Amino acid sequence: MLNPDMKAIQIHETGGPEVLQLAELPIPQPGPGQVLIRVEAIGVNFVEIYFRKGTYKAAPPFTPGSEAAGTVEELGPGVTGFAPGDAVASTSMLGSYAEYALAPAAQLVKIPDGVSLEQAAAVLLQGMTAHYLAYSTYPLKAGETALVHAGAGGVGLLLTQMAVRLGVRVFTTVSTPAKAELSREAGAAEAILYTEQDFETEVKRLTGGKGVDVVYDSVGKTTFEKSLNCLHPRGLLALFGGASGPVPPFDLIQLSSKGSLYITRPSLWHYISTRAELEWRAGDVLGWVANGELKLRAEHVYALADAAQAQTDLEGRKTTGKILLEP
Repeated sequence: MLNPDMKAIQIHETGGPEVLQLAELPIPQPGPGQVLIRVEAIGVNFVEIYFRKGTYKAAPPFTPGSEAAGTVEELGPGVTGFAPGDAVASTSMLGSYAEYALAPAAQLVKIPDGVSLEQAAAVLLQGMTAHYLAYSTYPLKAGETALVHAGAGGVGLLLTQMAVRLGVRVFTTVSTPAKAELSREAGAAEAILYTEQDFETEVKRLTGGKGVDVVYDSVGKTTFEKSLNCLHPRGLLALFGGASGPVPPFDLIQLSSKGSLYITRPSLWHYISTRAELEWRAGDVLGWVANGELKLRAEHVYALADAAQAQTDLEGRKTTGKILLEP
């Protein structure tokens, strides 16, 4: 019989990393359509920072997190297709900063042979994000050019690999020579040191003044305007994050004056809202990890009790690749 309590991170008020407090909470019980997971590896993402700060709203007290991998402990009423002991992962495991968490069976995927629980937790959210960006938001084609901001981050490294796999010439922005090397290892044709070079000027130089087909921007406030300037006419800016802060109000007439540009603010949820689409993206991503086509970087592993430090390091851009927590 399970110990009725578990260790979990709890937030009682929004604020800085110090509001992430380790607590003893009851193990949740699965309701209809839910699965109880014994959590083994937890993905740390910027979305949890947005919730911690109150940028995204959640009623306190709450346990952050949504991405994790582990083993099935118990099935709720009506759940089929899973069994206790199955290795599974989800990006909808709300409250995943804990030893146990609930996941909707509809948003749970089995982990294939050849992929560890740690790898699954490290790749699922960022890998499916890179997948929808490359295959759906702007379906990349061989011979095109793309600019990927934060090229040595988790999504950046995966998106670069996927784009190169499709025959795309990728430019990235990075903050240090070490990160530039990581980005080039992932296949970037050029890694622009934005701390030393103006990335807009460099992109224009690298494209002979033409600009790129698409910009994938997870940085937001500090890159937005120049990202638009890097596009050729009718190019697309996919703004999928705001690591530097929200983009200020913007007059849409600028899209016309800059070349009839497109802009979108996508979210992963809208690209995995059906079971078929979830299985397509997760299947591709986990399959590519299993066969070695997709290389992961997940060397930053923290204990659950050190969640505050993990978020501090992520927000401070002190890491590359993926950050994990382990209960």
